[in-house]
Amino acid sequence: MDNSTVYHINWFLRVNMAFHLLAACLFFIPGFWFYGLIVMLVSQVVLVAQGLWPRSQWLGTNIVKIPGAKAGNAVFITIDDGPNPDVTPQVLQILDRYNAKATFFCIGEKVSRYPGLAKLIVDSGHKLENHSMVHSYRFSLWGMQKICRDISNAQISIQNVTGIQPHYFRAPAGLRNVFLDFVLQKMNLHLVSWTRRGFDTQQNDAGKVLERLCSDLQVGDILLLHDGNPALTRQGNAVIVEVLPALLQKLQGINLSAKALPDDL
Repeated sequence: MDNSTVYHINWFLRVNMAFHLLAACLFFIPGFWFYGLIVMLVSQVVLVAQGLWPRSQWLGTNIVKIPGAKAGNAVFITIDDGPNPDVTPQVLQILDRYNAKATFFCIGEKVSRYPGLAKLIVDSGHKLENHSMVHSYRFSLWGMQKICRDISNAQISIQNVTGIQPHYFRAPAGLRNVFLDFVLQKMNLHLVSWTRRGFDTQQNDAGKVLERLCSDLQVGDILLLHDGNPALTRQGNAVIVEVLPALLQKLQGINLSAKALPDDL
């Protein structure tokens, strides 16, 4: 990491560090070591819990909804874990049919494996953003250097294939730790999670996925679907392929559009 980088440390991390310092001091006061242990354990539990909550704001800036001035009359469909040669072309055809745009959070390794698909996403007018290089479910357990290397490799992969440098990052499964915000600041990337998700990698009932996505739907909402690792419906289709047309019809019915994430958040 560049030692000249100045990091912004948010209030929660400052408070957490203060509690760790307090705990360390208590260890050296006779008869108070047990209280120091309790303070240390509580602060660690709270820190880990925030990393397990994808929409948490306490570990750093996290975009979960687009503000009204930037959103216009749109909601923002985001599609994770691709590109997938079996599903992504179908998704692109559906989006084109409804004149809708989306943001694809792609895995760098898959971008390198399927460069034609990655280019097609961009050439079709959609955004392609960073979803890590290898999508490891141990991502939130990594140290700063390994996180930095993984995200940087994904940036390089995406830029080499598409010529575009991503603005946004989404953590694998939405899980993260205290180091991620520092890495994203270094790379001038912004963390994006979601307003609501359909759990379409687990739920094979397209109707239930659609219901979750459309519940209390509002302007500026960020919706999460997957073209990679999708659950399959009883008809053998990726859930997103059945959900997306119904979702876009729903949006048209309530005069909302589907757009890609804006650049200047």
